[in-house]
Amino acid sequence: MDFDGNIEHLRIAYWNILMTAGPVLAVALAVGLLIGILQAATSINDATLSFVPKLAIVLLTMGLVAGFMLTTMSDYFAFVFETIATIR
Repeated sequence: MDFDGNIEHLRIAYWNILMTAGPVLAVALAVGLLIGILQAATSINDATLSFVPKLAIVLLTMGLVAGFMLTTMSDYFAFVFETIATIR
């Protein structure tokens, strides 16, 4: 396998990482930002106020996008195993 092929495989791997982890991380970032703004506006500095809602919403998001994540990763690993099979 040449250098360009290796770079292509890395590009595909990074894209799959972004596609599988991106939605969960984006939701966690948005919820954390909203709760931070709410805490700053109301001067409530309770750690559980930021942790519990974020945990609940991130778990709900993971449950909703689990099928998409599984499909994406299954397709990627099928591609990887097919690529490994073609190597002499």
